[in-house]
Amino acid sequence: MYLDVVDLRAFYAERIGVIVARLIGVKLRRRWPSVEGQRLVGIGYATPYLRQFGGAAESAIAFMPAVQGVVNWPPEGPNATALIEDDELPLRDASVDRVLVVHALEMAADARNVLKEIWRVLAPGGRVILVVPNRRGLWTRGEATPFGYGRPFSRGQLTALLRESLFSPLGWSEALCMPPIRRRIFVKNGAAWERLGLYLWPAFAGVYIVEATKQLYAGIPARGGGRVRAVLRPALVPPGA
Repeated sequence: MYLDVVDLRAFYAERIGVIVARLIGVKLRRRWPSVEGQRLVGIGYATPYLRQFGGAAESAIAFMPAVQGVVNWPPEGPNATALIEDDELPLRDASVDRVLVVHALEMAADARNVLKEIWRVLAPGGRVILVVPNRRGLWTRGEATPFGYGRPFSRGQLTALLRESLFSPLGWSEALCMPPIRRRIFVKNGAAWERLGLYLWPAFAGVYIVEATKQLYAGIPARGGGRVRAVLRPALVPPGA
């Protein structure tokens, strides 16, 4: 079940949320140092991370699941957010270059269908980055942060899910090795705690960050029992045409 967008926005407005966005954002920029000329889509609650790419990308859109709710983004200029169903994106096939998924996969009712839909809208050679809670991580042990909700993943589970959905993992990293504590001493020195944690206890990091690319050598199996996607045609086409 998705968290309410009001709770997510409130978390990222706090000092700890600002530190979290900074620590994860550093890893994202290392994966995608340049998105110039790329069509970028964020799914879930990705706006705290999209803003660092938005200026360079050809276009940047934030899709927020209907059960989560939506807020306006960016604060200045035309709105670039929309409510969507996470397993039926309002985009043409092969129409985007990069997809960033944050606070989405672990919340989805069917993570496979979400990934298959991302596969559909990605262009050949397109890439996706997933930010998902690590099931062994400290941040999943409580509900004080958004990373304590939904279904966390192990690295093996996430690898299997990507391969079943016709993605090939390209690289892994971890983030949020700092303790999920709001006390000033921890938050103020978050970057130092992060460096120490990555050295001493990387297996207990709060999130995995995995980049994957779209495979093209196989088709997507039909969804069993799911909704049938409507196919539109002109009304004057005769039956049987």
